[in-house]
Amino acid sequence: MNGGKAPLISHLQELRRAVQICAGSVIAAFVVVWCFASDALVGWIVAPIKAKGIEIIYTAMSEAFTTKIKVSFTASVIIASPVIIWQMWSFIRPALYPGEKRAFKLVFAAALGLFLAGVVFCYEAVYMFAVDFFLVAGDNLATPMLSLDKYVGFLFGFILPFGMAFQLPVFLYMTTRLGWTNYDMLASKRKYVVLAVFTLAAILTPPDVISQIALGVPMMILYEIGVQVCRFADK
Repeated sequence: MNGGKAPLISHLQELRRAVQICAGSVIAAFVVVWCFASDALVGWIVAPIKAKGIEIIYTAMSEAFTTKIKVSFTASVIIASPVIIWQMWSFIRPALYPGEKRAFKLVFAAALGLFLAGVVFCYEAVYMFAVDFFLVAGDNLATPMLSLDKYVGFLFGFILPFGMAFQLPVFLYMTTRLGWTNYDMLASKRKYVVLAVFTLAAILTPPDVISQIALGVPMMILYEIGVQVCRFADK
């Protein structure tokens, strides 16, 4: 029993060390962002709306402060992500065989690239279109004065689901490699996938049809890409 406890304790100590380094890097990045870039980041986020002549307001005493905290924390996680990724890799690397290390690097690179592609695609091709749609829908009904916190929350709630949804091909590839799925099964379940995808899109996106369609259609395209990738994936 004593011989069996030492490895577990060692792993837990290494995990604690990795978590402490990750948390410390996020805190350090947050302090820097808060002191030197928080106002500029919030200004950059609301600039597209202000360019349309729409006023940004806040309706609670602490709203501007809490919004700056939210934006600064998100930016600090992005800045500290190289440290977080390296600590994750350093923790799991000793447990992997050489072939598994190569596969992990490829899967991780694909997942990161797809996440960034989803965020960029959402912001460039979908988000501003959705904003214009909602502004036109409310035209002649009321004067738009957007709350700062709700606007930032809408932006994050719109972009992040796209980044996660773009992981679908990687998810399908991993389940096929693990033997949980295969090409024939995935290809035969398309009609159920359509229902599941648009249900998930309705849950992840803001409650409007435009957002749900804008996320659901790319997810179906990514599903088809994932199915074709799984055709060549070995268990």
